[in-house]
Amino acid sequence: MKSHSEYWKQSAQRNWKTSQDLFKTKHYDACLFFCHLTIEKLLKGLVVQRTKTPAPHTHDLIKLAHLAQIDLSSEQAEQLNEISTFNIVGRYQDEKSAFHKKITKPYCEAWLATSKKFYLWLKKECQNQ
Repeated sequence: MKSHSEYWKQSAQRNWKTSQDLFKTKHYDACLFFCHLTIEKLLKGLVVQRTKTPAPHTHDLIKLAHLAQIDLSSEQAEQLNEISTFNIVGRYQDEKSAFHKKITKPYCEAWLATSKKFYLWLKKECQNQ
């Protein structure tokens, strides 16, 4: 299972770098989509590490945090719920149109900063195993 958890962590690191590059090129919707992927993959890595079972086929960050045995504050749960929406809008055209109207540079900056906090925290959790 160690190779499975390493896969998730390495993939998350690549996705994080991609999110940074997308922000610099003003592709804010894709940036946030990759923020979601980063957090999802770190959580899946923790699920594998802590349960010694393969990661489930889900994009639900709250469910993954629960499976990874992570206690979330209500604020963190709300933030992960919002970040989970970035996955949907990254995949489905109808939702993309509405999301594009909402995405501004300040909006993306704020969620990129929130995602970075989760990224660093979850990365540290992975190393503590």
